Amino acid sequence: MGLIVMKVRMKEVAKTAGVSTATVSYVINKTRFVSEEKKQKVLQAMEQLGYTPNSAARSLRSKKSYTIGLIVPDINNFFFTGIIEGIEQVVQSNGYQLILSNSNENFANEKEQINRFNSQLIDGLIMAPTADDHSFLCGTLGEYPVVYIDRKPNGCFGESVLVNNSEVVYEAITYLIKAGHEKIGILTGIKDLTTTRERLAGYQKAFSDYGLQLDNSLIKTGDSRYKSGYELTKEVLNNKDITALFVANNLMTIGSMEFLREKKINLPGELAFIGFDDYKWSSIIIPRLSVIKQPTAEMGRKAAEILLKRIKEEEQNNYSKEYRLTAKFYLRDSC
Repeated sequence: MGLIVMKVRMKEVAKTAGVSTATVSYVINKTRFVSEEKKQKVLQAMEQLGYTPNSAARSLRSKKSYTIGLIVPDINNFFFTGIIEGIEQVVQSNGYQLILSNSNENFANEKEQINRFNSQLIDGLIMAPTADDHSFLCGTLGEYPVVYIDRKPNGCFGESVLVNNSEVVYEAITYLIKAGHEKIGILTGIKDLTTTRERLAGYQKAFSDYGLQLDNSLIKTGDSRYKSGYELTKEVLNNKDITALFVANNLMTIGSMEFLREKKINLPGELAFIGFDDYKWSSIIIPRLSVIKQPTAEMGRKAAEILLKRIKEEEQNNYSKEYRLTAKFYLRDSC
């Protein structure tokens, strides 16, 4: 004879917790305020009885899927891993699940993923767009709010969570100039990204403000990947007599460092060096690496908080506000 498993009902949870079924519903659906004492009693009763809310029924009652879509351009990039962790912290604590999609910096992939999310009835979308024209979004996105993170899309407005790219790069390049460097190379990421344009603008402004002549041959544009960091470092060092190098992307920083290590180039004796993003290895290698650190987890949390606020508002308005968080220049031993 087979074992019959009885499904625990909400009434049993209410009875065990000593509260009403309405209170149990409020705790599960987060629809009304419940005191912390009662909330803990409900959660303990749910755990004790092995009660699992019916997400499908919950969605039907609320007309929500309690699902957030997320599109990132490179899931292997540690920067986006940090952002994902921040987003997860917020959405999960608010009873939502996260569906992650990787566009791999491919515009066609990105469009396909947006169409797929439209069919899955997500409640909102967070995305770091690729470099192409995104005017198509205005007629493609579903009836849900969208928050852009790290990058602003070309051709479409919306709320975005960014960092102070121009200002922090200006600070780093200014430090190099004041230290006596005039031939400063810069390796940037994908050409048409807003992050690339803003970081390059900070570099150019520092040269302008200190009366230095820009040498465009010292400005190298890559694809924001490890290999281009390696190859462009080789190119700029072989062809130009530079004394300092700034790499404006984290994966390209790793590639650049690999080339410098292979060639046994002494930092900062032969070359002053500043990279992007601050990982554990950057502060324990010798010499410790000077970097610009971005608040990745905070960016993710902020984007998720904005999105959930828009979802709760229900009536979607056209928002175009920018939220600029603070990236910081950390001076260590490599420059």
